[in-house]
Order: sequence, then structure tokens, then C-alpha cells
Amino acid sequence: TIALLWNEIIREKITNFIMNQSKEQRILDFVLQNAVRGDPCSVLDTIDKYCSQKEWAMNVGSEKGLILDKTVEEVNPSVALELGTYCGYSAIRIGRLLKAGARLLTVEFNPEFAAVAKQMIEFAGVQDKVKILEGPSEEIIPQLKKKYEVDTVDFVFLDHWKDRYTQDTILIQECNLLRKGSVFLADNVIIPGAPEFLNYIRNNPRFQCTNYRSHLEYMKAEDAMEKAVFLG
Repeated sequence: TIALLWNEIIREKITNFIMNQSKEQRILDFVLQNAVRGDPCSVLDTIDKYCSQKEWAMNVGSEKGLILDKTVEEVNPSVALELGTYCGYSAIRIGRLLKAGARLLTVEFNPEFAAVAKQMIEFAGVQDKVKILEGPSEEIIPQLKKKYEVDTVDFVFLDHWKDRYTQDTILIQECNLLRKGSVFLADNVIIPGAPEFLNYIRNNPRFQCTNYRSHLEYMKAEDAMEKAVFLG
């Protein structure tokens, strides 16, 4: 699996050089040319098609996406937070399931990814429910209450740098952004892995954890998602 990922990275860099365009921009172009505007499911299917047939990308993907969907539907959040927007795939998955008046705040550090995600989210037609916050998570999380009028978050999707999972989970608690029953869902806890986070969350009496086995997006390698319910 690691060899396959390295092969994808090398191929991506060569393609970027030849085409003078990033992989993320190529995914966006493919969506704009092939998906139905205003149809989030069409956009998701088109991204999955590109990433399974042409170039691998770090979206949550269709298989783990079903776990994400189920969790969002169970929580039925009024305010959701995503750390790691990338191209906007999971933001669109979450956004299409939100009830009227609910919102998703999605945090992206990379300005190029944020620009692609903004266009992707608008094309999918979920821009009224999804707001991209550009910058490092450790700076944005403490601003959520005052700047973005967040009381508490009902659902948090962790899909950014794996070494920030624990720090940002702690920071969210320190900023009093959780209520009893708030739910975290963390992606890629096997590949590339988040052992520090799993050790922290599973040994914390304030959380009740469930592990969902699955596969790495667009590959057969085993991966998993970790759900953690805040008990208060």
C-alpha cells in the first residue's frame, strides 16, 4: 500500500509538471465538465469516478463515505465542524444531509485546496450550508464562538493532519465547544494512522468510542474510522 501511494505521489508530480496544473484542479475540471450542477450526489459520484479510474486522491471516498453519512444522519447536527476540507468532497457529503438552518464550518490550511473546494461546493449547490474557514485549525478553533457565533458543535469530522487530531480534540474541549452527546468521527486511523489520537480518546472516560473497519479510499488496503461520543 505504501509503495502504491508513493507511486501515485511520483506520478502526480510528473503530471503536474507536464500539465502545469495541480491534481486538485484536474479533479475540479473533470467535475465541471461531467457532473450535474446543483446535484451534490452527481458531484460526489464524478469525483469518485475520477479518483478510482484516473488519479488517487485523499477524499473520504464512497465506502467510508457511507459511515460518514450514517453518523451525520444519526447526530442530525445543527452545527458541524470539519477539519481538513481538501477538495470539498466530505463537505459536500455532509452538507447535502444537513437539515434546514444547519451549517457546516470546514477548516482548510492550504489556500489552493480551499479555492478548489469553494468552486466544488458552489457547483454542488450546498454553499448556503457550508462555509470554508481558511487557516490553521489551532488559530480558527478558538475563534469559533466569537467570530463565527458557535455555541457548541454537534458533530466534528477529523480528516486533516493526523498528528493534529489529539491536539485539536483537546483544544475543542478547552474552548468549551462540546455539549453532552457531541460526536467526533476521525478518518484514516489505520492508514496513515493516528495512534496517539486512538490512545488518547479510547482511554478518556469522557468519551465512548466505536471503531468502524473499512478500506482506504479507492484502494483495497484496510483502514478504519473512529467514532467518539462526548459524555460530558
